[in-house]
Amino acid sequence: MRSLLLALLIVLVASAAAIWFLVDRDLRELEARLLGRSQLVETSFGSIEYASLGNGHPVLAIHGSGGGFDQGLEFVGPLADHGFRLIAPSRFGYLRTPAPADFTLEQQADAYVDLLDHLGLDKVVVFGGSAGALSAMQFAIRHPERCEALVLLVPASYAPDRRPTESGAESRFAETVMMTALRSDFLFWSAIRLAPDAMTRLILATEPALVHAASQKEQARVRAALKHVLPVSRRAEGLLFDSRTAGNPPPMELEKIACPVLAISAEDDLYGTAASARYVVANVPAGKLLLYPRGGHLLVGHSEQVWRSVASFIAEVLTDVNVAGGIPHDWRPACLPSRAHSETFGGSFPDQPHLDVFDNCQTRCAKDR
Repeated sequence: MRSLLLALLIVLVASAAAIWFLVDRDLRELEARLLGRSQLVETSFGSIEYASLGNGHPVLAIHGSGGGFDQGLEFVGPLADHGFRLIAPSRFGYLRTPAPADFTLEQQADAYVDLLDHLGLDKVVVFGGSAGALSAMQFAIRHPERCEALVLLVPASYAPDRRPTESGAESRFAETVMMTALRSDFLFWSAIRLAPDAMTRLILATEPALVHAASQKEQARVRAALKHVLPVSRRAEGLLFDSRTAGNPPPMELEKIACPVLAISAEDDLYGTAASARYVVANVPAGKLLLYPRGGHLLVGHSEQVWRSVASFIAEVLTDVNVAGGIPHDWRPACLPSRAHSETFGGSFPDQPHLDVFDNCQTRCAKDR
């Protein structure tokens, strides 16, 4: 009996040592991928961390929940291949950007201005993903003279009919898991190792079956998105803020967004961002919606097409700006029929019948007729 107990104890100790080795190895690798890639800028709100990638017209890439500059570069990185320069800050409470006491979305937006001033950039295209869309929208509202165009990818913003599914961001179980796990790198590491499908659904708001049916490249992208939330302890303050704001986002004065807006989402995003994207496009002066029936919060299976569409949208807007010397007050996309259409923004959306492309000038055009 003693021999059996001793053997079990040895197995348990060996297993614990092996697990700790794996945790330590993975966390060291994840910390190493952050080293030497970013810089700090002193602003009126304290230090802001940022990184740059690519050359060309500047795009301010604002990351989503669980991110940092690394997520900004990783998610928006394809735009660098299309000839744009990405500036990716870490939002308040993420990585090396400390969270000011009782900070607001408005302060975060103003901090971006300080960053752009430091970099000598007068105007930029602004990209906001998921929870990052909130401060991106505030930037466009508060500093319209600095915002040439606004791209919102799966925006976790206000909509009267936005209803995340029970297994999405607002479920009690999901909130408990996240709030507990984000305090511990070990717990979060264990969760994504032991229950990757559950974490894909809870954290990435994407159905696991959709991921399993996707290409190997897309599956790897989803795995990386989940893994790169680590070290989660260095993102905890930002995550807590996002859980409050993106989970119950405030309405914004969308009519004050003067630049062209492109909003992109999927109907099956478990965070309910399809409703948010529709609401934004319906309420800004010049907006366009690219909506997929399936794809989840990470738009699985549509990555390449999404970035081609975004690059084409930006190029079209910048062309109009260069020709007119500024965004004309009467700027608006060409009117579209209600069905999906590919002849928008210079053919930016390939002609696929499953796309729902909506232009908010349809109502005005109908009245004009």
